[in-house]
Amino acid sequence: MKFDFVNNNSTFIIAELSANHGHNIKIAIETIRAAKRAGADSIKLQTYTADTLTIDCNNEYFAISEGLWKGRTLYNLYKEAYTPWEWHEELFQVAAQEGLLCFSTPFDKTAVDFLEQFNPPYYKIASFEIQDIPLIEYTASKGRPMIISTGIAELEDIELAVQTCRNAGNDNITLLKCTSSYPAPIEEANLLTLPDLKKRFGVEVGLSDHTTGIVAPVVAVALGAKVIEKHFILDKSIGGPDASFSLDEKEFTAMVAAVRQAEKALGKPTYELTEKAKDNRKFSRSLFAVKDIKAGELFTEENVRSIRPGYGLHPRYLKEVIGKKAKVDIVVGTPLELNHWK
Repeated sequence: MKFDFVNNNSTFIIAELSANHGHNIKIAIETIRAAKRAGADSIKLQTYTADTLTIDCNNEYFAISEGLWKGRTLYNLYKEAYTPWEWHEELFQVAAQEGLLCFSTPFDKTAVDFLEQFNPPYYKIASFEIQDIPLIEYTASKGRPMIISTGIAELEDIELAVQTCRNAGNDNITLLKCTSSYPAPIEEANLLTLPDLKKRFGVEVGLSDHTTGIVAPVVAVALGAKVIEKHFILDKSIGGPDASFSLDEKEFTAMVAAVRQAEKALGKPTYELTEKAKDNRKFSRSLFAVKDIKAGELFTEENVRSIRPGYGLHPRYLKEVIGKKAKVDIVVGTPLELNHWK
């Protein structure tokens, strides 16, 4: 069974809770409710602890030397950013009450085992875990649809991750184009990768977006993205590691509205005219007498022209009519007809 969004014309929009809860479960719950108001289809958690991701070490290998989190250690950052596992049951329940699908990104096997009790509809593999083949294999073996971000991946990393899922008997894969920069410059989005990913791997594609605006998601939809994931925060004053590249409720609502408008604009391949367009054809070009023409007089470029409106002959007849003799008197402003010379 494929993802729900594969058989749905609507883009599947994920609100990423991430660390945007300030370690206050009331904020986390209200964020889920706000995501529903903003038009999200799903809320996504992250399931890890600092100890499942790294070790408490502050030597040069574990220190962040640049970017948004410069000067911090990995352990310190993850200790601040993680979502307490004891919250998960209530957060899944709140999401269900709101009519949102809730799932998570597991970062190790214990997280997968923990999440299984909630019967999540999907699993997400984070960009920085795309090289963790044992994790991907174990997660894919659960038989649930897999969403995989490709932010730090080279082509061979993506190939290996996809093949690992398929070797585990799981071909239900969506790859997300992602720029692992926080926030990500719009010029580094490279969204033309989306159709290439889809063609190259035969999977659905989407965008995990870290830019600060809503342009990238709209463009991604136009290029075939079936999933948009964006970090969501109740109020940026909460602060936290991800606040600077997260959208608040007003911004997320605007993004959803823009995506839905983009979907309407895309429509379908068609050359059929709407009734309004058919009606407007009367304002198109056609052949008219632009001077009085007497019977027996030659049609010329001076007395016949292709002009608006469209009540006369198609302009393709212009070359045929020039040089012919009029059979009847024709008053200026008369739409030309075949029987005027034939």
